[in-house]
Amino acid sequence: MIGASIAKPALQPAETGRRMAPLFAGGLHALVVGGTTGIGHAVSTALGAAGVVVTATGISEAEIYSAPFEAGLDPRRMILDVADQDSVDKVVSGLERLDIMVNCAGMSMPRRAEFDPSNFQKVIDVNLTGALRVANAARPKMAGKGGAIVNFCSFYSQFGSAYLPAYAASKGGLLLLTKSLASAWVKEGIRVNAVAPGVIATPMTTPLMKNEAATRELTSRVPIDRVGQPADVAGPVLFLCSPAAAYVTGVLLPVDGGMVAA
Repeated sequence: MIGASIAKPALQPAETGRRMAPLFAGGLHALVVGGTTGIGHAVSTALGAAGVVVTATGISEAEIYSAPFEAGLDPRRMILDVADQDSVDKVVSGLERLDIMVNCAGMSMPRRAEFDPSNFQKVIDVNLTGALRVANAARPKMAGKGGAIVNFCSFYSQFGSAYLPAYAASKGGLLLLTKSLASAWVKEGIRVNAVAPGVIATPMTTPLMKNEAATRELTSRVPIDRVGQPADVAGPVLFLCSPAAAYVTGVLLPVDGGMVAA
């Protein structure tokens, strides 16, 4: 276990973007689904700081305006429901161009609620089928242009969960969907990869973070010995979106402080 005393603080999203800026040519456009809160907010900020034109979406008007962006890094904001094909088509068709798509949208339900089949299906529809809807809509705008898609899996995609079976199943399915799309679309010049965040402080994990015992139990399995921050995930996402990862497709990149390796 690496002691907390030597764990370095996370980069701020804008700082991450500035360090990655030379990797992005001017004029690139990105769609960050779920890009106005949590990790998605950090990704939108970092891409904007790197010179990418960003459209960030959320499920409602309240969500898309819930968090402020730094001056000069405010993306175009749009409402998008990944469980609604018409909503997906409307947003994607309205984009001038599309070079990068990052799918951060996701949901889970309270402990054990996901064992109910109707709840299970709802989580699958958002986390897994929703990712396919957005990827299919993005494909025509990316084909032949060197597009990059990054999906958000989770450490649960590898471990499973005794309390969140739909969330774990959806993220495990999303990992194989990522590999399948990478294989299917490679000839079109579209790279498809995924990240697997570990324990990250976001609005979705706020209830967990309020439980000190549960948080201690989780972080005890993290060699870097701290809860991750959204900005910790933004840098790896930018790498996968950039020409620096031009020879990388179909991979899952853990961003979990070493949890999988421990």
